[in-house]
Amino acid sequence: MKKILIATNNKGKAKDFETLFSPYGFEVQTLNDLEQDIDVEETGVTFEENAVLKAETVSKLLGITVISDDSGLEIDRLQGAPGVYSARYAGEPKSDEANIDKVLSKLQGVPEEKRTARFRCVLAVAGPGMETVTFSGSCEGLILEERRGTNGFGYDPIFYSPVKGKAMAELTPNEKGQISHRGAALRQLKEHLPQLLGSLGEGQ
Repeated sequence: MKKILIATNNKGKAKDFETLFSPYGFEVQTLNDLEQDIDVEETGVTFEENAVLKAETVSKLLGITVISDDSGLEIDRLQGAPGVYSARYAGEPKSDEANIDKVLSKLQGVPEEKRTARFRCVLAVAGPGMETVTFSGSCEGLILEERRGTNGFGYDPIFYSPVKGKAMAELTPNEKGQISHRGAALRQLKEHLPQLLGSLGEGQ
């Protein structure tokens, strides 16, 4: 089975990748599966900059092809915040619950029509002897006034999808993959798999 290294320690993201890649015969590995401790400082100001930085840094360290994901939530009322700071919006240590609480507090009293938001995702694929490529996706929705559902991770409990009529955290992994920002970016990546298969097969 071919192995793909995803440059993340996030178990929730790993599950998303597994759901989308397993039908193609790929075994997904993450930084948690490595013996060495790799932590790339995300100094970019856009999702694309951070995704490329992570993919290229880890690829150079290990000498294999790496897929990196940088994603987050953009809320129109908050001028696009939390954006690239989504994972640490409420500060350190990282806490999904604290981040959600901060968003709900910032939007307290804001009417539904002004709670528009989107998830954005950029995937970067970097490897030895290849030019780094990126794929992006987004998912439009609204920020709820309270948490709903227990699936997913991050801001999923307060992100409402009008397409599905549910919060992201109320969707099954397959339902989420159909509409999610990461699912959209991965579908773009898959369209280019014929060209990338040689690189993605490294490190087996």
